[in-house]
Amino acid sequence: MFIGEYRHTIDTKKRLALPAKFRKELGKTVVVTRGLDSCLIVYPLKEWRVMSDKLGKLPLSQTEARGFARVMLSGAMAVGVDGLGRVLIPEYLKGYAGLKKNVIICGLYNRLEIWDAQKWNIYEKKMEKGVEDLASKLKELGI
Repeated sequence: MFIGEYRHTIDTKKRLALPAKFRKELGKTVVVTRGLDSCLIVYPLKEWRVMSDKLGKLPLSQTEARGFARVMLSGAMAVGVDGLGRVLIPEYLKGYAGLKKNVIICGLYNRLEIWDAQKWNIYEKKMEKGVEDLASKLKELGI
């Protein structure tokens, strides 16, 4: 399980070191794709197979389903994890998320999110202000 928030940097060769405590669980290859809210998502291969299977089963007859599947699947790239736990972030994904040098890696149960540090700080402050309202809405879902 992935949890926590980690500050890292992208080096001049566009490599990003993943948190050491997650490397064994992530394995030698991960899938990086577009996420929501202008971040990237990193899936271990096992979790990516589950997600891509669900995306592949979305109804082609629904515009929103087709669009979401296209964004997630066409944006995905399998990348190797080197011996130092680094991944090469493809340029098109780096651009999508607006990643600069400083990034935040968030552990979110079965996946990681990669955020530009400045964007993450803005997003986090916004979410913290509305956490009570969010908690009351989640209660309706049984959480």
